[in-house]
Amino acid sequence: MLDIGFSELVVIGVVALIVIGPERLPRVARTAGHLLGRFQRYVADVKADINREMDLAELKKLQTTVEEAARSVEQSVRNGVEGAEKEFRDAQSALENTGTELKETISSMQMPHMGTGPVSAVQEGSAGAEGGAPSSSDAPAALISATAGPKPLAEPIPAANVATSADDEGPSPQLELGLDPGAQPAAQKQA
Repeated sequence: MLDIGFSELVVIGVVALIVIGPERLPRVARTAGHLLGRFQRYVADVKADINREMDLAELKKLQTTVEEAARSVEQSVRNGVEGAEKEFRDAQSALENTGTELKETISSMQMPHMGTGPVSAVQEGSAGAEGGAPSSSDAPAALISATAGPKPLAEPIPAANVATSADDEGPSPQLELGLDPGAQPAAQKQA
């Protein structure tokens, strides 16, 4: 606080003893000590108040940053939920549209026993190919074959066709390809 050495204190004490006198000096010293103590407590309280205000300002800054972070997280979550809800509504409307189109397609198609529509045309085509009227059990098969798409070009070769030749040299390439073992290749026919 004050830079007062021992020699300065002795000078102040001697002056006080002369001015105040020996009878009142102890009472004045006690009062001065109380006032000095109060002054020190007041200075300590002011310092504590300043420190609390600084801490409070830091806490307010921290609070605002936490609130901003919470708002940004809340906004991003809200945007994500809204986006998910929009995608869900879009998917739901697409499914509803598909269901409506499917119902319209089914309602536009008439059942085989009603005589008109695409199914009866398939039945008539199969009846013309067979030479007779199709039975009711042929209608679903005709409908499936008409809607199934193109048939494969070649059927798979069963594994039972692989056999060894009489020479036991291994499997015959003709049998592996599913060819007739009696038929000779074109290169052997010319020779």
